[in-house]
Amino acid sequence: VAEEQVASKAYFVREGVFDGVDVNLFTHVSSNFGMSWGQAGGNALWSVQFRFTGETAHSAGAPWRGRSALDAAMLLAQAWEYKREHLEPASRSHYIIVDGGDQPNVVPQRSNIWFYFRERDYEGTKAMYDAAVKMAEGAALMTGTEIDTIMTVGAAWGRHFSKPVAEATYANIQRVGLPEWSEADQTLARALQRELGQEEEGLADSIPELRGPVDLSRSLGGGSDDIGDVSWNMPTVTLRYPSNIPGGPGHNWANGIAMATPIAHKGGVAGAKVQAMTLMDLLLEPEIVEEAWTYFNEVQTAEQEYIPFITPADEPAIWLNAEIMQRWRPQMREFYYDPEQFDTYLEQLGIEYPTVKPQTISQDADEAGGRPGG
Repeated sequence: VAEEQVASKAYFVREGVFDGVDVNLFTHVSSNFGMSWGQAGGNALWSVQFRFTGETAHSAGAPWRGRSALDAAMLLAQAWEYKREHLEPASRSHYIIVDGGDQPNVVPQRSNIWFYFRERDYEGTKAMYDAAVKMAEGAALMTGTEIDTIMTVGAAWGRHFSKPVAEATYANIQRVGLPEWSEADQTLARALQRELGQEEEGLADSIPELRGPVDLSRSLGGGSDDIGDVSWNMPTVTLRYPSNIPGGPGHNWANGIAMATPIAHKGGVAGAKVQAMTLMDLLLEPEIVEEAWTYFNEVQTAEQEYIPFITPADEPAIWLNAEIMQRWRPQMREFYYDPEQFDTYLEQLGIEYPTVKPQTISQDADEAGGRPGG
């Protein structure tokens, strides 16, 4: 189950995987170092599939004898669009139709529509889920179909990070510092930013400040991560490390370019150094762990109870990517890196670094401050 489908860590928490753990040091790739404590930005998330069942019939010969499960899914989607107008600015919601039937000339007997509901906290996210359940019931009533399953695929609480551990980690970020980027690294970064129409700032050259808590009442929401569930069960931090190029939109081809380059390697090594140094601090300075648990018990959870979105009956969606991996993994094997034969992955692929798109004459002139004369 991919990390981006937030379908694993809440189950790990439920099954006691983290029982007895003192501190959790998590990481996430970024275009710079980043560390924060307290309530983080972004949203909680509930990932849910609504599955309807109806009755087949010939779509032209006897459509009146069918009951379309696809109609139910589409009515649920349309109802949610009317609801969207009345959501708060921080709310996020998106959906896809996973299954809309077999072929057009058969009234669909089954359908599956997959929603992500996101809000800043548990209460707001659950309210979105509860509203969608009522809409699904109405859609089934209007179409004469039935709700087969309302399945939780994944979930993520909003994140809250430990102040003592964040401060210790940030001190190590400052000690390690950013990687030394080569001119080749900067050339690739600026070329990608130019391709995306972003400011050609190149790679990160300064470390941002340690960030404190976000005021959720003023937050406009954003992405989600199921490390949030872990963070509400033990002292946790997320180290963002500089292995990517600034300016990408996220979940896009542009965000994957750096992964096979020295940019990612240098950033990963720098992040690993920070993690190792922080781990040593926790082992050699047990007072940091004690302070972390004091913060966790007396500040973070003093007034907030962790109530998981998943129930004891929910099962992790280990089937979710099975078909995709069965199709693509055999084709990926020929591209696995062979460190015994090649010094770098780019060498194995036969790619000269950096390979960038040539600029046109007009682009060169624009950067020089004018256009070529005639």
